[in-house]
Amino acid sequence: MSVRDTMIAKLTERFSPLHLEVIDESNKHRGHAGWREGGETHFRVRIATRDFDGLSRVAQHRAVFETLDAELKDRVHALNIEVLPVG
Repeated sequence: MSVRDTMIAKLTERFSPLHLEVIDESNKHRGHAGWREGGETHFRVRIATRDFDGLSRVAQHRAVFETLDAELKDRVHALNIEVLPVG
């Protein structure tokens, strides 16, 4: 399973998102810190979930980072998170 697919599975299980995109942007970072041959190092997550209702932006991001902790410690160098409005 690719890193992207693993991230999608974990975020879906944890947050039951109404909308989820996990975009591998590694090709935009070729030659930058953390980039590796084969990609899967730099990602953008766009997520809309009711699980974030009432949480601060910091708490929302912490929840995503916590969910993807293993990937961030292993292969993923950078993660951009966009929390989208629900409804």
